[in-house]
Amino acid sequence: MNKLTVVLCECAAVLSLLLPLSALAVEEGDTAPSFTLPDIQADKPAISLEALRGKTVYVDFWASWCAPCLRSMPLINELYGKYRDQGFEVIAINVDDPLEDGQDFLLDNPLDYLIAADTDNTVLNEFGVTGMPTSFLIDKEGTVRMVHMGFRGNDIEIIEAAVVELLD
Repeated sequence: MNKLTVVLCECAAVLSLLLPLSALAVEEGDTAPSFTLPDIQADKPAISLEALRGKTVYVDFWASWCAPCLRSMPLINELYGKYRDQGFEVIAINVDDPLEDGQDFLLDNPLDYLIAADTDNTVLNEFGVTGMPTSFLIDKEGTVRMVHMGFRGNDIEIIEAAVVELLD
């Protein structure tokens, strides 16, 4: 990734923070749209949000060109390792085109949670995502409890507090 690409995606992430959350199709309190997507690695089973009903799920839209996404993912991986035994799941939804860009990133940065591929942006559009990263914390009944856009310094603390509250 060259320096101009990093600057552009950081600017896009900042601009996405200026958009009102009401611009999203899915807001806090809504039922999360059900989806099934292929795993980013074609040889693995498809990933379904419905199959995780009864768990607290963090759905995170990302792309390999998005610098804030790349900063957040290892921290989300740590969070996943800390709480997965308590019913916490993560689905990271990659929107790269070409998909190989996301796959290449994962070769150098392996993650433990589920990573789906939304190659035609169907799920991205259902959720109304307008900036990267955008994440949705979904409770055990399938209700969106937190929408989080962008990723800044102490955001992981905010995310962790929301996860812990839903796990209790």
